[in-house]
Amino acid sequence: MNPIKTLAAASLLMSAMWAQASAPTAAPDAAQVRAAHDLLVSMQAEKMVRTTAGMSKYPSPAQRELMMAKLDKLPNETVYSRLALPVARLISTETAVEMTQYYQSSYGQKVLTQTYNGPPRLYPADPTPTAKEKAELKKPAFVKANQEFKAAEQAIHHEAFLLIGEINKGK
Repeated sequence: MNPIKTLAAASLLMSAMWAQASAPTAAPDAAQVRAAHDLLVSMQAEKMVRTTAGMSKYPSPAQRELMMAKLDKLPNETVYSRLALPVARLISTETAVEMTQYYQSSYGQKVLTQTYNGPPRLYPADPTPTAKEKAELKKPAFVKANQEFKAAEQAIHHEAFLLIGEINKGK
């Protein structure tokens, strides 16, 4: 096996395990699932799923096109509702609420636009925040939530990948 691929796979696995270890251990309640759902709506998770599907490997171009066609027909609400429980297991309610507010803010919208509609880049670069936006980004509640969210981000993308597999199988 290619040593670089092995290292990348081990790194991804460790990130997911670390995110799950730092996540709440109890089964999420309805409020936590709802908060995760609202976060997925605000971060436009349907675009994250589509991006993940686009970066995935397929045996043929026809199968890639078939998968993209399935995603085009899939209602956004289905993505949110199917990812809400796994995401609720990965992050706290407080983090979900704080990150929802972030993605609904003007700066969060700029980040989403650049993430999903910007040109491809080797290294991600966030837009420059205004003075007011900088102050919001320094709030202790946001800093804590952002750290938890960043720690769980790889696991969230993994859940999106698993959802793509289920959709591909027709589940």
